[in-house]
Amino acid sequence: MKLPYGATLAAATAVALTGGLLSLATAAPASAAAAKYADDFNGDGYRDYAVNWSLDSKGGGIRVTYGTKSGPGTKTQLISQASAGVPGADEADDMFGENRAAADFNADGYGDLAVSAPGEDVDGREAQGAVTILWGSAKGLSGGTTVPNKAPKDSHDRMGSDLATGDFNGDGKQDLALVNGHKAYVYRGPISKSGVGGSVTTLDREGLFYATALIAGKVNGDNKTDLVVIGDVLTDKYIASDAWFIKGGSAKLYPGKTLRLESQNGNGGSSDRGGDGVIADFDKDGYGDIAIGTAIHSTLKGRVSVWYGASAGPDTSARFTQSTSGLAGTPEAYDEFGTSISAGDANGDGYQDLAVGVSGEAINGKEYAGGVHVLYGRSSGLTGTGSHWFARNTAGVPGALDEADQFGHQVRLRDTNQDGKADLYVNGTMGPVRLLGSSAGVTTSGATTLDYEDVVIPGTLQ
Repeated sequence: MKLPYGATLAAATAVALTGGLLSLATAAPASAAAAKYADDFNGDGYRDYAVNWSLDSKGGGIRVTYGTKSGPGTKTQLISQASAGVPGADEADDMFGENRAAADFNADGYGDLAVSAPGEDVDGREAQGAVTILWGSAKGLSGGTTVPNKAPKDSHDRMGSDLATGDFNGDGKQDLALVNGHKAYVYRGPISKSGVGGSVTTLDREGLFYATALIAGKVNGDNKTDLVVIGDVLTDKYIASDAWFIKGGSAKLYPGKTLRLESQNGNGGSSDRGGDGVIADFDKDGYGDIAIGTAIHSTLKGRVSVWYGASAGPDTSARFTQSTSGLAGTPEAYDEFGTSISAGDANGDGYQDLAVGVSGEAINGKEYAGGVHVLYGRSSGLTGTGSHWFARNTAGVPGALDEADQFGHQVRLRDTNQDGKADLYVNGTMGPVRLLGSSAGVTTSGATTLDYEDVVIPGTLQ
């Protein structure tokens, strides 16, 4: 999944760099079984954090913060195309690290990381793009393998415009999905240091549909990962965006129904209108539900669409805006409700909850101050009832309310201290904060400001 609409400030404002590629020695896994966590790159049993880190190289890079039992630790690793064993060269505007997706592709007990460089020039073709797999090890991520380009090789196709991982055919091997030239491609495993061993499927919907984002997860309750392709739809009368459901299958993938995310009269070029999302079980019925934040909806008032899973795939849908009963505020132009969304169980009741960033919210006359809603899951699904609102002027939230902070331009729910409750990480241009999960939901009690070196928010990994 990619960073959502309106969140492009993040990488530039996230952090000041400390240099060098650190060698992180940890014990190797006891067996060669696949990693418990896709993003446990050094195999120590704790989830790690990979973010886009573009300030220390010409063409971009990633910074990995290694996890501990209490959350992000102090060990870090910087990787660019200038790092030993990483294919390519560190060249201006490559955008290496812009999109990332984790999986233990070679099932050696260490999580690996697929990284795109959508601005990479290849054989004179400007911004053809490229994707690299960085390999996990006891010392962290090390070396890389190029993913072959199976699309027509054209300039400005931006291979790796988005990435997603999963076992789409249920054979136990991790696969890779990517956007290339506004189409989606699924590379089947095995994927190893020697290359991609499986077949490649092209997903191209009829009509003028331009794929922009991918969401992977299990929607219909079987053992195969499903895929949602978000894309722009163009006609001579309107421009819109759809979510297109692709059912996983052992022999092939099965294109299914679509959900309209937004539309407007007139036409125009592709512009990543639909946003991005997550798959999580908000009603605890055993089926994954698809949540998509579309910040551009209705003059950037924004909206979140939830498409509930069922045995045959996604079924009923619900829409959430700041006019939804129980949610604080009112929908206003340029609020960008749904700028960023993330799912996790913040109160430990077994239902997945949803954090929704509203980066453009004006507060006390300060434009683009921003804030975050947390909606809680229950047997009937997500609802605004009992939701929580957090902004810089909320008692207990660190930092001063400031114009253009865009607090909430990136959010993440993750159980980083292993207490069974997801913590809420929120980023703003004035710096990120961590709000702890509790039996009552996200709370400001014990809230902390993160040092720039500890930023984990710009990552797309849930």
